[in-house]
Amino acid sequence: MSTRERVSHVDTAWLRMDRPENLMQILGVMVFGGRVDTERLKRTVGLRLLRYRRFRQIATEDSEATWWIDDPDFDIDAHVRHSFLPAPGGKHELQKFVAEMASTPLNPARPRWEFNLVDTADGNSALVVRIHHAIADGIALIGVINSLTDERIDAPENGGLPAQTRGSRRERQSATDGGDGGDPVWRLILDPLTEVAEASIRIGGHLWGQYLGLRNEPAGIRDYAIVARTIAQEIGKLALMPNDSVTRFKGRAGTVKRVAWSEPLPLAEIKAVGRALACSVNDLLLAAVAGALRSYLLARGDTVDATEIRAMVPVNLRPAGDSDELGNRFGLVALELPIAIDNPLTRLYTTRARMAALKGSYQALLTFSLLGAAGMAPRFVQDQILNLLTSKTTAVMTNVPGSPQARYLAGSHIDQEMVWVPQAGDIGMGVSILSYNGRVQFGLITDKNMVDDPEHIAEQFGEEFEKLLWLLLLESPDRLGDPAAVEQDVLHYRQLGPGTGF
Repeated sequence: MSTRERVSHVDTAWLRMDRPENLMQILGVMVFGGRVDTERLKRTVGLRLLRYRRFRQIATEDSEATWWIDDPDFDIDAHVRHSFLPAPGGKHELQKFVAEMASTPLNPARPRWEFNLVDTADGNSALVVRIHHAIADGIALIGVINSLTDERIDAPENGGLPAQTRGSRRERQSATDGGDGGDPVWRLILDPLTEVAEASIRIGGHLWGQYLGLRNEPAGIRDYAIVARTIAQEIGKLALMPNDSVTRFKGRAGTVKRVAWSEPLPLAEIKAVGRALACSVNDLLLAAVAGALRSYLLARGDTVDATEIRAMVPVNLRPAGDSDELGNRFGLVALELPIAIDNPLTRLYTTRARMAALKGSYQALLTFSLLGAAGMAPRFVQDQILNLLTSKTTAVMTNVPGSPQARYLAGSHIDQEMVWVPQAGDIGMGVSILSYNGRVQFGLITDKNMVDDPEHIAEQFGEEFEKLLWLLLLESPDRLGDPAAVEQDVLHYRQLGPGTGF
């Protein structure tokens, strides 16, 4: 089999999106209880990560296309590094180190990933992971990282898996079909679509077919005109969508970043509050993010009246059974965070309603297809598409499900996990919510030019959830459904003092 594989159009778009101000690398952190053995970590990575061919390949571009090519001089020592934090070597110093890594480009002459093992002064270790977005999206990389870890401390180093495989099904297919999994059936039913939608859906046609269920139910094709009209409407909505409110969170991005993360919250407690308030865990967490951002603006004397900021939220578009495939298979939806709403419960219910509205939207499919079109088009066209998306947005927000149980890497217990996806264009804030081992953590990566102290937002996240918990404890069930009544009670609780949580 040829060692040269065409990079898919969507992955090409992510590869070309790199800017000095915002690098297209997914950033992860693991914090361990105790020291990690560097040599054992290298062996684990060599045995498990390199089963995926993509991590041994360089992305190169010629006049014809962009290609994945095997690195003839691959050296794992160039990708697994060892660092020491300066004294006192605690959380603050680790966050600063992670921020520096977020601003450091990966070497394009090598496969674009790096693991940096960092020893801290308290006798523990942390692992800072950087992987270029062109290799895979967050859902796929969670699976990759989990494949490096074990359920128990005494697991064999190779995890019971062969040292190398031929690569994923999609990687093997990519070598023969040009990388985009084309489906001739879809070329027969594109005539009614606009030129933009036609190009977009042709790129992602295989995925769209599975997503809409039309491949297994050919009779559904007669409804395709309805789908096409809906997509055209979504294109119009996206183009006409106004820019979000002007706040200190939006501006000209620079090359210096800041990183912070909260202390973990118990997931069982969040689920219990969600059940009582008839909201999902996701609704609760997003509302807490909105509250934390609002509190930060108020603390700095900024106005929040009529303020709405928009966050791009990735939506997984992978069919069932496709989670182990690399590459990018996700779209984006624009969620307006209700920053202007003071009442925590009203803010929660507003967030819930907006998320419900997005679930019935084709926006995620549209943005996925637009990224495919961008990767196929010249760079200046891609820049125009990128500017269209980023001009409407203040932040990128992800909610990533980690392992529900504790995991071990190279024989060391993983105590905490965080992950951030990159921000494109001039977007200056990345918000991350990750669940792991029965706990949830909130993390931020910000541009220094806009937010120099994201730790204050991270600290506020837990307090915003506690406000909802206090309301649940203090309010009678019949009043919880009446935001106006709760509004009066919130004012009363604030008059009683900080002991009430408000």
